[in-house]
Formats: sequence, C-alpha cells, structure tokens
Amino acid sequence: MIRVSCFERIKFAYAIGKDSRIGPKFLNSGVGFGGSCFQKDILNLVYWKQVIKINDYQKSRFVDRIVSSMFNTVANKKIPILGFAFKKDTGDTRETPTIDVCKGLLGDKAQLSIYDPQVTRDQIQRDLSMDKFDLDLPLHVQPLTLTEWNEFKTLDFQMVYDNMQKPASVYDGDAWIKDLPVVV
Repeated sequence: MIRVSCFERIKFAYAIGKDSRIGPKFLNSGVGFGGSCFQKDILNLVYWKQVIKINDYQKSRFVDRIVSSMFNTVANKKIPILGFAFKKDTGDTRETPTIDVCKGLLGDKAQLSIYDPQVTRDQIQRDLSMDKFDLDLPLHVQPLTLTEWNEFKTLDFQMVYDNMQKPASVYDGDAWIKDLPVVV
C-alpha cells in the first residue's frame, strides 16, 4: 500500500469520483467498509467467481469425457455438432459453451461438422476459425447435441446410433435425449 498525505488522498478520490461510472460516494478512506449488505455482496462475488470456475470445468470435463470414450483420441475423427447457439430459437453465439467444447475438440485434432438452424457459416468461422459443414450423420463417429432445437428432437437417434461405428455414444450436452446410450 502506498502512503500518501491526506490532501493527496482527497485529490485522488475527487478525480476518481468524477468518472460517472464510479461517482463520488464511498470514496472517503476510513477504517474499512461495513454495513450488513455491502460485506454480504462482496462475499457473493467470491461465490460467483467459483460458479464461473465450475462452469468452465464442466465444459472441459465434457470434452475430456468425449475424448476418453473414443480411446483417448479424437484426432481425425469426424464429429457432428448439433446446435451452436447458446440456446434454442436464437442465432446468438455470445458466451455459448459450444465454442469452448468445439475448441477443445479441435485442439485435439477432431474434424467437426457443425449444424445450427440459425447460426450462420460466417458466425461459426468468426467464433472458431473453421467452416460450417452440412450435416451428414451416418458418416460421423459420435454426434454431440449442444443446443436443444425442436428439429433435433424429431431426429431418429436410434437409427443414427444403429448406423454408427461401434463402440458408439451420443453425447447430449443438455440431457434431453432418452432411451439411448447417451453420455451427458
């Protein structure tokens, strides 16, 4: 901590308080902060940091489970990705966990084929620096569902599974596929 005179501290607080995003309140130095809500709110920031950390872990864990179920390598294996948007009925890919899952698989040299009804080829290229391929399920090894689009619910996943090279799994990122050997 830097020791400054009282006058310098007041000038510094005044300058910081001129920023409209901060404002002049709560900039006077003292023994410490207090109040029943403020400390609770600060402690919640620590909680939310852990929530973010767990969320990041879930994405990497999903990739690790896929890789380990494919004999610890996805190199040169063609994997279809069903859904790229962060949720169904949108083309919005901001903060979608699919980007992290795809980057993890691409980092392990997988060949991805991505289909989403509303996400454009250009958006996928911007997010991943790769092409969007047409969906061709029977030629793929293990499909991943990452966005719960209604049109995916009409796919005959049993037929897809029956035509897959075995051992085979369908990876369901949203846990909505029933009655198949699904990895969640």
